[in-house]
Amino acid sequence: MTKNIQYDLIVVGSGILGTFHALHALRLGKSVLLTEKDQYPINATVRNFGQAVVSGMSSDWFDYARRSTELYQEIQQHADISVRNNGTVYLSSDDEETQLLHELKERMDAIDYEANLLSADDCLAKWPSLKKEYCKGGLFFPQEVSVEPNKLIYQLIDYAVAKYPKLTYMPSTAVLDCTVVGDHIEITTAAKQVFTAEKAIICNGGEFKLLFADLFSKSGIILSKLQMMKTVPMPEVQLEGNILTGLSIRRYESFQECPSYAGISTPEHYKECQKWGIHILFKKAVDGSIIIGDSHEYADVNHTDDLGFGINSHINELMLAAAQEIVSFDVRKIASTWAGFYPQHNSKHIVEYDIEDRIHIRTAIGGKGMTSSAGYAEASIKKIYN
Repeated sequence: MTKNIQYDLIVVGSGILGTFHALHALRLGKSVLLTEKDQYPINATVRNFGQAVVSGMSSDWFDYARRSTELYQEIQQHADISVRNNGTVYLSSDDEETQLLHELKERMDAIDYEANLLSADDCLAKWPSLKKEYCKGGLFFPQEVSVEPNKLIYQLIDYAVAKYPKLTYMPSTAVLDCTVVGDHIEITTAAKQVFTAEKAIICNGGEFKLLFADLFSKSGIILSKLQMMKTVPMPEVQLEGNILTGLSIRRYESFQECPSYAGISTPEHYKECQKWGIHILFKKAVDGSIIIGDSHEYADVNHTDDLGFGINSHINELMLAAAQEIVSFDVRKIASTWAGFYPQHNSKHIVEYDIEDRIHIRTAIGGKGMTSSAGYAEASIKKIYN
């Protein structure tokens, strides 16, 4: 006998990727149960810079990111989800980085994505907190946005619950089993509740022990640990927007597609930073504090606990020293420091598994989550529902 199907879709995980899968299914008129194992999302979705840097993406992910910005702005018109349109700038510190800026500008012109080359004087006039000795020029994307990661997901869920009567949101609900049973799926929670639906989407982030552990152990996923810091409020510092620097130019996917990228050398003063995956970013929060980071340490999916939750003071010192070469304000007025974690795959942009066209696993989006999840989830839902 077929069990009564309670929902069209169950989404496990209410981070940015899971919540947007739920939203796009709701837009199709589906009834959705969205679960979250914690009291509220606490992992990668809230432990990041909140920079939606479309210009850093490559291949299909550029289009997903561009669409994500449209979706952010569309929702912002109806509910405050902390979207701010202050643009993105990449700052070069030497000739190689400057050449890459010019090449990316040409590529963006070819696809009609606005990009403005800035002289060193232009940059210093717009962001007077920069040091003249560092800045050789910039590439500015005025249409790009940022969000506040400690606000966005909570406000997005509130918006979805208020707007869509067919959404049921259940935080503090750990899902321990998800199984295909005939023409539906069943999930079982830690509280021994059983829910049924036609389909399930699993957006489990860095949690690989509760569901499909055998599958994930062979997946090739790695977990990345990032360290970030935030200064005391400095409202007088003029550093608006997403500020990315030379190490970011040398790291981001869009620059890797530029003709000169393969031939760039690594200056001696960059080598220790690159060893720890450091690329210096700045973002001014709404309270005037400056977020500074970040770094990257890695562990494979079967040894994620080895990364630990401690802060490596040597890495923070490297970041602060590098940051102080770029800006004139005192970066050592630090109010807090923390680590974030996100899963990724070295040969895939995202990990996708489909089980009997009923259970769809979507995880390990890497560092693209805040930038691309909204647009990717829209395409994913269309594919799942043909």
